[in-house]
Amino acid sequence: MKSPMKSRERGLSLIGMLLMAALLGCALLVTFKTVVPYKEYFALKRVLMMVADEGNSKGALESEMRKSYELRAIVDSLEVRSSELVFRKEGGRYVIEVEYTRKAPLVGNASLAFDFKASSTDKK
Repeated sequence: MKSPMKSRERGLSLIGMLLMAALLGCALLVTFKTVVPYKEYFALKRVLMMVADEGNSKGALESEMRKSYELRAIVDSLEVRSSELVFRKEGGRYVIEVEYTRKAPLVGNASLAFDFKASSTDKK
């Protein structure tokens, strides 16, 4: 008589499933925490391009462009203030740049730090 073959069970154990859930949870947490700083960065780039184009087409002064930026920053809920912006002329056109850091708290005293540099000449 032949001995019955032992079949190997396949699948995740409870511990394996819990570890996979924990890893997935951590990955989702980091992903969700990075959305807000990058959303602000892309909105800031868009506003800088609009303000620079407005200033270059209308021949606006730097103070007028700062005021225009402040109004647009309120609408888009941007935390970067006009005093942080650097205005310079390049080829007869205004270029607006800014460097800033954002922190996104993760858990307890751990946080993510993002260093951004935005310019009105950057393409999307």
